Amino acid sequence: MAELVLGLIFVVLLCVGVPVAFCIGLATMAALLISIDTLPALTTMAQRMAGGLNSFSLLAVPLFILSGVIMGQGGIARRLIAFAKCLVGMVPGGLALVNVVSCTLFGSISGSAVAASSAVGGFMLPEMEKDGFDKNFGAAVTATAATTGLLIPPSNILIVYAIASGGVSIAALFLAGYLPGLLLASALMLVAYIHAKRHNLPSAGTVSLGYTLRAALDAAPSLFLVVIVIGGIIGGVFTATEAGAIAVVYSLVLAGPIYKEITRTQWFAVFLKATETTAIVMFLVASSVAMSWLLAFNNIPTQVAEALLAVSDNPLIILLIINLVLLLVGSFMDMTPAVLIFTPIFLPAAVEMGITPLHFGIIMVLNLSIGLCTPPVGSVLFVSCAVAKTSIHNIIRPLLPMYAAMLVVLLLVTYIPGISEALPKALGLMAK
Repeated sequence: MAELVLGLIFVVLLCVGVPVAFCIGLATMAALLISIDTLPALTTMAQRMAGGLNSFSLLAVPLFILSGVIMGQGGIARRLIAFAKCLVGMVPGGLALVNVVSCTLFGSISGSAVAASSAVGGFMLPEMEKDGFDKNFGAAVTATAATTGLLIPPSNILIVYAIASGGVSIAALFLAGYLPGLLLASALMLVAYIHAKRHNLPSAGTVSLGYTLRAALDAAPSLFLVVIVIGGIIGGVFTATEAGAIAVVYSLVLAGPIYKEITRTQWFAVFLKATETTAIVMFLVASSVAMSWLLAFNNIPTQVAEALLAVSDNPLIILLIINLVLLLVGSFMDMTPAVLIFTPIFLPAAVEMGITPLHFGIIMVLNLSIGLCTPPVGSVLFVSCAVAKTSIHNIIRPLLPMYAAMLVVLLLVTYIPGISEALPKALGLMAK
């Protein structure tokens, strides 16, 4: 009965437009109230929510959020776009490729797909339209390319998965995301290139060696943040949380004294935005942890694992089923609660079939990244449409080849574990 009440209330609240964090919290509270007395139910809910936030590793999330907001406001996008233009602008349809590369670079630095679609799209979409690109195609490119930064570290969602999985190394996850993220970016660039050739769209033009050097030097301080963070974590110099603090200090110096893009009067708005985002994410985490505990208390993960193994003992079939479910979930739920809720449910079944938690984490994040640019709830899709001043209805057709490319990459990453595990194995991090 508790599981039925939990699922029913969650779905009803979600359908009537209640924010996801409240849907999760209220559904969990209702399920607890029909299982135990009122006072123990309220106490348990409070304890689980507070305990879910009592994590040193989780402290990295607000720090990277603040760093990402500062980077988003600090003129980083414009410099990365100029650098990306030097790299791929001379190819037919160069601006579309520049868009993908810029979103990948900016997303990996900021750790936010929404920030990448907004910051890069604000610069690139008007330029693409001037160059002959349909604005709906440009919005489709921006929406899908913005998700690549969720796989390429530093990524908040990989930190959340590490916590939800109960101990997967954050350093190993960060390394595991590189090849899938670059593969996804390459697939989207291939689709953009084919579209440009088919419609005879021009390149962005060649640039001089001097301009290339200036653009590289201008973008180098931003890109060096990734080197500091990832190098320090992998080298054991500092933890992911300490890396978040270093990223904040570095981005403060970069956006202030070096780039001088954020004035003294703008800093309050920057910190306010970071605080709002952190509050939303942490409330999602707290309510999702409480729901995950309730599911575990009622033995749901074991029941799901047994049900999946009853369907088939073939790992290929089990992974296909999990992928289909996660694709559906990603279309209706934000990434953070989806990771926190469904990791404890599906991970035991995946491990039972011989799939490593590291590999499964990349599969899950890639699945849910596709959901961010999928109607009806895809947040990145809405941002890209708003920036391009178009509607979701108009963007669906140009999105289809992008979806196809993302699904091909998902299948490759799912069924070829080496794509995710090659770098962690090479550096001896698989066992951590």
